[in-house]
Amino acid sequence: MTVTGDATRGLIDTNIVVHLAALDPALLPDEMVISAITLAELSAGPHHTDDPSERARRTSVLQHTEATFDPLPFDAEAARTYGIVCAAVLAAGRTPRRRAADLMIASTAAANRLALYTTNPGDFAGLDRLVNVVAVARPASL
Repeated sequence: MTVTGDATRGLIDTNIVVHLAALDPALLPDEMVISAITLAELSAGPHHTDDPSERARRTSVLQHTEATFDPLPFDAEAARTYGIVCAAVLAAGRTPRRRAADLMIASTAAANRLALYTTNPGDFAGLDRLVNVVAVARPASL
């Protein structure tokens, strides 16, 4: 399965969503879409901190994301692609277990034939034949 990304439309990873305001828009696709998996990660985020300020920040990111994006589902095609993605990760000598959310996001991108934009390209090592991973520089303030 070879996927070619459309430069005008791309799936953005959870880390892109979290840092979106600080990223250079020229490095991102004109039309950004997210996976339902990203929405799930963001929904869980506020529950992973005891700091009230951080919880408020994470809730704000979640609310902005919900208002801005209509997520692509992790549907049957993405689920079938997930098996292929896991096989590629195993073939690269890596374990898919701790990276399930990342790999489900990659599967959604591949199933929809979209490039995947991320500030963590290493999370998707071994998937070059399945999805076009576009590395985006992290904001300097991080």
